Amino acid sequence: MELDLAYAITIHKSQGSEFQAVIIPVLTQHFKMLYRNLIYTGLTRARSLAIFVGTRKALAMAVRQQDSSKRQTALKLLLGGERRG
Repeated sequence: MELDLAYAITIHKSQGSEFQAVIIPVLTQHFKMLYRNLIYTGLTRARSLAIFVGTRKALAMAVRQQDSSKRQTALKLLLGGERRG
């Protein structure tokens, strides 16, 4: 049996990168991480092949669920405070 060296990274760390093939686990046990934007980001990292490993139920759950959490950043402060119209 021939083995090739491979690496695994999170979808978050993969943003901005592209890979020949990606394997994305989609399981209901990880329901807190099943969001449409993560599925989209993972899928768009693949150049030629994307494989989802898990259940259709989990994938459907992820597609329906949008991440509505607000990000806490200092962007407004860095841009010079609140802009006035």
